[in-house]
Amino acid sequence: MNKFDKIEELKEIERKFKVNVTQMSFIEELIPKNIIQGYIHSSSSISTRIRIIDNIAFLTIKGGESALERDEFEYEIPLSEANEMMTLFCPKLLKKKRYLFYQGKLCWEIDVFEGNLQGLIIAEIELKDINTPIDLPDWIAEEVTEDPSYLNINLILRA
Repeated sequence: MNKFDKIEELKEIERKFKVNVTQMSFIEELIPKNIIQGYIHSSSSISTRIRIIDNIAFLTIKGGESALERDEFEYEIPLSEANEMMTLFCPKLLKKKRYLFYQGKLCWEIDVFEGNLQGLIIAEIELKDINTPIDLPDWIAEEVTEDPSYLNINLILRA
């Protein structure tokens, strides 16, 4: 794969929720992925992110005004270059463990944050269509999709 081959281009439709921790005993049976990410650029409508998931690195560009629906372009990049970019351009890094929980054909991404954000757990679900119905599991608390303080780009300011 050429280092500039695009991994994914899509309209990202994503809903976010706080999690009721007392209902999450199932998470102990899941194997997490370790995520470190930083932002090279961010504005109200565009962000450029470097993310390392275990030992695989990605450059992601997201754009759009809505937290629910945004354009997303993602490219796999060499790990050494991701580490160098983080060192040079990312003054703050966000660290979390991500657990995947499947519910029928849908996949919940459960992020357990570390560092200054320890104790925060956010569940995200990506949907094919903005009107896709979902059955909320009992471990889901309030929806925070439209609350900008729960966007990773803003959470990193507290990291």
